[in-house]
Amino acid sequence: MKLNSVFSISDLEKPLARFWELSGQKIRLIEESFDTKNGAPVFTEKGKYVTRGWTEWTQGFQFGSALLQFDATGETEFLEIGRKNTVNKMAPHLTHTGVHDHGFNNVSTYGNLLRLSNEGKIDASDWEREFYKLALKVTGAVQATRWTSIPSGGFIYSFNGPHSLFVDTIRSCRALVVSHQLGHVLQVENDRRISLIQRAIQHILATVRFSIFYGKGRDSYDISGRTAHEIIFNTNDGNYRCPNSQQGYTGFSTWTRGLAWAICGLGETLEILDRIPESDYSEVISKEALIAELKEAAIATAEFYLANTPTDGIPYWDTGAPNLYKMGDYLNRPSDPYNAFEPVDSSTACITAQGLIRIGNWLKASDPERASTYKNAGIQLAGALFSEPYLSTDAHHQGLILHSIYHQPNGWDYVPEKGKVANGESSMWGDYHARELALLIQRMQKNEPYYSYLNCVPA
Repeated sequence: MKLNSVFSISDLEKPLARFWELSGQKIRLIEESFDTKNGAPVFTEKGKYVTRGWTEWTQGFQFGSALLQFDATGETEFLEIGRKNTVNKMAPHLTHTGVHDHGFNNVSTYGNLLRLSNEGKIDASDWEREFYKLALKVTGAVQATRWTSIPSGGFIYSFNGPHSLFVDTIRSCRALVVSHQLGHVLQVENDRRISLIQRAIQHILATVRFSIFYGKGRDSYDISGRTAHEIIFNTNDGNYRCPNSQQGYTGFSTWTRGLAWAICGLGETLEILDRIPESDYSEVISKEALIAELKEAAIATAEFYLANTPTDGIPYWDTGAPNLYKMGDYLNRPSDPYNAFEPVDSSTACITAQGLIRIGNWLKASDPERASTYKNAGIQLAGALFSEPYLSTDAHHQGLILHSIYHQPNGWDYVPEKGKVANGESSMWGDYHARELALLIQRMQKNEPYYSYLNCVPA
């Protein structure tokens, strides 16, 4: 990525206004035409959101998007869309034992509603607040039941089964953190009480120790900052076996959206540690040691992203994608979503930009030069995403951010033109995280209270 020292957060004032205007149009389009009886909207085909029966991990992003829209604009119609659909349709996600996505679905809905109440942006009765709190307590505990023990701790296993650690889940750990901060525990046989924050910290540590590489020679492809989508463990003894990938090209290349989840999850976790008593997780690791590990991982992944992304910061779907070599010196020019060889993934940039800003803000006191680099890179990325060809300006297209990719290996993404790669479509997670990014930047721009998911718990 080529950094522009002149571009600043003030340059996003007009793009943000346009972004929220288009965002509202897209939310209305989906609300008017999409039937959730068929499942959750996942990605667009020919500009219309469709389902994809794998797991319903995107429904919280649909309704959470309306809540973010209300937060940013004050338009109450979006509050009602988000609140009504959360109450009527999200309950099954609270007790869904088959997925690792509770933080995505439920903190984005019940969590945003409780946060808006805590911040004084909505009026909520005591019973309504207690309803949101109970939902968040439940989702964290249910998520924590998907547990595989390993010699160094354990992890929340993916929908592939107890052997599988997904890098994505580092951000979904927010469900456990919120539940713990609300005073909840997981209670199992013989009334044994399991700490949710300890499980969250153990999962995050498993991710940074196994899913992220540091150039220390673990394998022949150990390049500092690269990530593996999936890590495989032997469930008989809990030992590490190998990297793997579901949505990336291989376990030995970097699926860029997995890298993005790591960057975003690390940034969020570093920001909130001062709000969690060290005594709550000291049986697992000291705060000093935890910060040291997370900081190393955050810097490694951020540096890898900046070094392995085209000049505009929008990455291709995998750094080892097999046809990238046909594109020549593709890193030294802007991304090309309409090329004939490999698709870009704008959703990766939406997720990463927020993470870079958060890591940069957290590093401000200890490493101001690096902090400025990361923060400015995230803001510059937002500038690219909130303009064409990535911002969707077609009034009939239901997506907000174009050129998002879901599952390139499975061939699920719509290819509009023969001889070109999949392009021109959006994803529900990409659109949601673009809105989170826009809200974060808007609040920073206006010196409003800092946007954090943990604001759903009183400080």
